[in-house]
Amino acid sequence: MAGVNADRSRQWIPRVRVRVPATSANLGPGFDSLGLALALYDDVTVEITEGGLSIAVDGEGAEVADRGERHLIVKVLRRTFDLLEELSGAGLGQPPGLRLSCVNRIPHSRGLGSSSAAIIAGIVAARALHPCGRLLDDAAALTLATEIEGHPDNVAPCLYGGLTIAWSEPDGPRALRLDLDRQVVVFVPDHTLPTERARGLLPQTVPHEDAAVNAGRAALLIAALTGGLGEDVMLAATEDRLHQEYRAPAMPESADLVARLRAAGVPAVISGAGPTVLAFTTASRVDSIGPKVGNGWHKHSLNVDPHGAYVQPPGP
Repeated sequence: MAGVNADRSRQWIPRVRVRVPATSANLGPGFDSLGLALALYDDVTVEITEGGLSIAVDGEGAEVADRGERHLIVKVLRRTFDLLEELSGAGLGQPPGLRLSCVNRIPHSRGLGSSSAAIIAGIVAARALHPCGRLLDDAAALTLATEIEGHPDNVAPCLYGGLTIAWSEPDGPRALRLDLDRQVVVFVPDHTLPTERARGLLPQTVPHEDAAVNAGRAALLIAALTGGLGEDVMLAATEDRLHQEYRAPAMPESADLVARLRAAGVPAVISGAGPTVLAFTTASRVDSIGPKVGNGWHKHSLNVDPHGAYVQPPGP
């Protein structure tokens, strides 16, 4: 058996390092369709070993390093290896052993796409490790990631970078990537909000008028973001009536911050399912209205990430 494992090990790429960006979805009116990749990253290293499974996590999520096969990245790696086996018929099955090392900077359960980053990291790492990984192109990777995550709005910008518009066809998800050179400021609280809880607050139906307003605002937001329009247009473009008001009771501090920033003329929204707040503005603008922000927030000025997930060059 040891000889078989050794032969199989030589067919795998021995080690890969993947960098994945944080993401912000919805962006106000773009519920479950718009997403933005942000220059805040998790670095994931996966090595093929002779046997067993080991996991080391530095930073966010260190408390779940002992989950073993239940760790999200491990589950995604396994699922992607199985899919590649179906596509290739290579007869490799699963690798003999895995060593997973994560350096995590994306806050967990705060609306910045940490689970999407883990999913995309697992898929990109698996196809880089597998000798037939080229069979899983980005479109297929998006489909797999959406199946795991449940919706494509966060996984699309994590995979492609930039600003993405995601939608679903009968045969699977699609995404359009747009270049965006812009700075945003995110306000991250200490407390978390599970996405499942936030989604559970949404109604089954919404008034037709609210849906129409959101459709117009989402179209305006794309024009404002890609056309470099000013904060006055951005303020109108980021109005939302589909999700933020309904979720406000679960994150009153975040809803209050959004209201205070918008009253000061700053285009602010809930990032993803919250409770992080994202503002389409600059750090200097935020500093100028410091009293409107208040304390208790970790402020990060971030550029839009233009690349999405990628395999880093080999290193020590």
